[in-house]
Amino acid sequence: MPMNVLVCVKRVPATAGHIALSADGQEIDTRYLGFTVSPHEECAVEEAVRLIEKHGGSSTVLTLGPEAAVDQLRDAMALGIERAVLLETDGREWDPVATAAAIVESIETDRAAGRSYDLVMFGNESADSAGYQVGVRVADALDLPCATGIKALETRDGKAMVRRQTEAGWETADLALPAVLTVKEGINLPRYPSLPGRLKAKKKEIERRKPRWQDGGLEKIRLKLPAQVEHTVEILGKNGDAGAQVVELFQRLRLL
Repeated sequence: MPMNVLVCVKRVPATAGHIALSADGQEIDTRYLGFTVSPHEECAVEEAVRLIEKHGGSSTVLTLGPEAAVDQLRDAMALGIERAVLLETDGREWDPVATAAAIVESIETDRAAGRSYDLVMFGNESADSAGYQVGVRVADALDLPCATGIKALETRDGKAMVRRQTEAGWETADLALPAVLTVKEGINLPRYPSLPGRLKAKKKEIERRKPRWQDGGLEKIRLKLPAQVEHTVEILGKNGDAGAQVVELFQRLRLL
């Protein structure tokens, strides 16, 4: 049965980059940072592409962010997503309440135009704020069933069969479609975009919308970097002296 899948992503600083803050502690200094989407969201994009390859239908990628977030949308289209929507922001930081409301508004706009989604997929959490909120808030606003932390997914007969790993083992659940899922890294191994895929993505049109801001969410006080873990290094010696010192160290640690 053909499916219509929406996957939502977020433009975030590259997780391997060095993070520095502005002098007032209000922003991340992005002058020397690259940008990407969160690892969980990469897996959500891959899962959406696989679903359409298996069942047929159509896929859409959506992000809320600045004009520069078009790069992340095109990355998703290079992997096989067909349509992209940018909810273009005005530069201020959108909290989970405002973000979820903007996504819900966009989904309802699509529904009014005759496009409804069988699955709305998110990463389990974003790599920057790690709020875990947006997917659940969207599901609540749309009155849809929701499962989070998904590491296995199969769709059949109008249902999504999902599995989630816990300390006690695996939890399984069946959700009637349409539904909202938040996907966790490890559900799949995301593919690399092909050169033809990148060339096609550059030519595709990005649909742009202006979301409405909603008050009543979180208020940011300031950002603070976590304390750096300090490491000490002891030079044990040179040449043969170092060997004797290593043996003595291993003996103290009971490794020999």
